Amino acid sequence: MSAKLAVVTVTYSPGEHLEHFLATLTGATELPIQVIMADNGSTDGTPEAAEAAHPNVRLLRTGGNIGYGGAVNRAVAEVDPSAEFVVVANPDVQWGPGSLDRLLEAAQRWPRAGALGPLIREPDGSVYPSARSVPTLVSGAGHALLGTVWPANPWTLRYRQDNEAVTEREVGWLSGSCLLLRRAAFDAIDGFDSRYFMYMEDVDLGDRLGRAGWLNVYIPDAEVTHAKGHAAGRHPELMLPAHHESAYRFQADRHPHPWQAPLRWALRAGLAVRSRMAVAAAVRERNRENSGAATDSRQSGSGETR
Repeated sequence: MSAKLAVVTVTYSPGEHLEHFLATLTGATELPIQVIMADNGSTDGTPEAAEAAHPNVRLLRTGGNIGYGGAVNRAVAEVDPSAEFVVVANPDVQWGPGSLDRLLEAAQRWPRAGALGPLIREPDGSVYPSARSVPTLVSGAGHALLGTVWPANPWTLRYRQDNEAVTEREVGWLSGSCLLLRRAAFDAIDGFDSRYFMYMEDVDLGDRLGRAGWLNVYIPDAEVTHAKGHAAGRHPELMLPAHHESAYRFQADRHPHPWQAPLRWALRAGLAVRSRMAVAAAVRERNRENSGAATDSRQSGSGETR
């Protein structure tokens, strides 16, 4: 298929989100689009149904759950090398009208932009902080330790850039839930680091683009909505450790010297403790919600039989 723009999405039993993704994509750009779904082992049949229903959609089976970045790399390798840009987006994104066209227009204004990202809204309409600074060891630790108990701490504010104006600007990295990537830049840094199974691969990508002389540019005139974590949220006992492992990898890669080994040991130990605490809290919250839902169901049933 000949298309001027390729869109890559990684699927893992995406459910109804995928059809919303594809339906809204038709209004995001006037260009012909090829969509490649890199499927990491879906069992709900939605990727197969989407391929059958949409002539411009192709299903690429990765052979198993190889992680987000690895799946994106596999799909991008299938894109015609002549394509100047590739879009990478989660299947639970819904596209705003003209959003991709606005990103493409911005790419012409920013010829050194390796990645461009839109304004991302939560399902309730609030703005998600998708354009952030690259975390240092200090700012990352401050955000990790205090972000939930003291959201307005200076490290979290600096990392999330919550106080920055919502304007077109250079940033440290952009959320991987929706990115327009310049193919030359993506190829120059060998794409995503597939050692990241999940989480932080977008932080790493943005940082490596910057180190290679490319820019990450936030384009708030383009808007999408992201449901966030439709697969990840179901299994915190798996996803939270993966998040902490990725955080360790990111900092360990940037502190690789032998004399920095004690720092890496301390970082790994601290993140392991925080991961266990976060999992325990998430499981308790899930059990509480399940218990509440069961109670509501029993009460509802009692009312109906009276």
